[in-house]
Amino acid sequence: MSDILMYVAHSAEPLQLNARMANRHGLIAGATGTGKTVSLQVLAEAFSEQGVPVFMADVKGDLSGIGKPGAMNNNIAARTEEFGIEEFTFQKYPVCFLDVFGNQGHPFRTTISRMGPLLLSRLLNLNDTQTASLHLVFRIADDNGWLLIDMKDLRAMLDHVGQNSKEYTTKYGSVSSTTIGSIQRGLLMLEGQGGNVFFGEPDFDISDIIRTQGGKGVVNILAADKLMQSPTLYSTMLLWMLSELFETLPEVGDQPKPKLVFFFDEAHLLFKDAPKVLTEKIEKIVRLIRSKGVGIYFVSQSPSDIPDNVLGQLGNRVQHALRAYTPRDQKAVKVAAQTFRTNPALNTEKVISELGVGEVLVSFLDPQGRPSVVERAKMLPPHSQIGPVTDEERAELIKSSVIYGKYDEAIDRWSAYEILQDKANREQQAAAQQQQQQQQQQYQTKPQTQRTTKVAAKKNTGTNSVFKTVTKTLGSRQGQQIVRGLLGSILKK
Repeated sequence: MSDILMYVAHSAEPLQLNARMANRHGLIAGATGTGKTVSLQVLAEAFSEQGVPVFMADVKGDLSGIGKPGAMNNNIAARTEEFGIEEFTFQKYPVCFLDVFGNQGHPFRTTISRMGPLLLSRLLNLNDTQTASLHLVFRIADDNGWLLIDMKDLRAMLDHVGQNSKEYTTKYGSVSSTTIGSIQRGLLMLEGQGGNVFFGEPDFDISDIIRTQGGKGVVNILAADKLMQSPTLYSTMLLWMLSELFETLPEVGDQPKPKLVFFFDEAHLLFKDAPKVLTEKIEKIVRLIRSKGVGIYFVSQSPSDIPDNVLGQLGNRVQHALRAYTPRDQKAVKVAAQTFRTNPALNTEKVISELGVGEVLVSFLDPQGRPSVVERAKMLPPHSQIGPVTDEERAELIKSSVIYGKYDEAIDRWSAYEILQDKANREQQAAAQQQQQQQQQQYQTKPQTQRTTKVAAKKNTGTNSVFKTVTKTLGSRQGQQIVRGLLGSILKK
């Protein structure tokens, strides 16, 4: 497999990303309007060309053009002439559009149980006490085989635990009605942000983003322009995807090329206000997921947006311009310059502020895993269309996808909400029957009472038999014991 060519240095020497080192992660940084989106497009094309699937979030709505051939314009003509490219071919790449809201792509869902309590706590902005209580609620549901599929399942589960807290205190610990109420209020806010459509079934199979088509890697594009209005939902959802990849994919060791490249745009949102325990687990995933063939590329305005323990693991760097207008900006420029291996022929700190649109500072890992010295370079033009496709073109691309129709129709099957509702109804019926029996005992003889009691007991036994059958069916999907991974995803079903 050849190296991946994306940039050309001022010396006209090509700068190539070694394919074996592409899963050592990377960083694309730069101020707004300096060309990061085009960098994303060029990188996605290069990986796709090598048969590497890509996942990326389209936060501005500009990346859908990857699915359509580009066209010559003055800027592309000037750039190709500058580098002596006589024939520049335009082409499209296989794309798969995804959308949490189901409007601009295939519906993208998961279940409450699959996401787990840790990420959901972050999504709901819970404090430590509330987080501990949510873990307790999940544990009770897991132990009973009560699937939490959608929002109404979790609300029903919270109501059940709150109303029966004394029953669970000895085994699981205490939980207050005030805490339950706070979590319920958080769910209402999340529902208003789109959580009601994100949680449900059929839940997305993570293997559907690891596909090739015609020898090229499929570029999976998540519509995120609307999703970005709820930044915590956006960042937590992408973090859930990383967790699923980490827990699902097998160890593969060093490979000639990655199995998947994952671009995490607006990466600062991932770490903003994240508790220490979550940040530490993210660091661990970044460190270990490369052995499963996944390369993660963070996209943000400045390297200072990324924690040092994560930044140190990002071996491949692309730096667009940063403007030093304020003391804070000047500090960010200095930090960015210090993340590169020094080039004696280049004043990195000075150049970062001088870069034009389409100009970058680049440092890739060499075949031995060592960072190259930083070079000033210019991007090659994308082969696909710069800018979005039309709504009609998007619709045609969606219909041509191999997963078309797989996730379109939502399913609402028997889960915690129905189980608990059925349980409450049976308890009410039993209480009513008991009251009726007590009244009858005042007027009937003992043998008649015994016969009535046996008939009622037989009816209850039938109801219990149905309930046990349903519970067994649900339990068989998840197994006798649910085991959760590093970020709470289900490991064993």
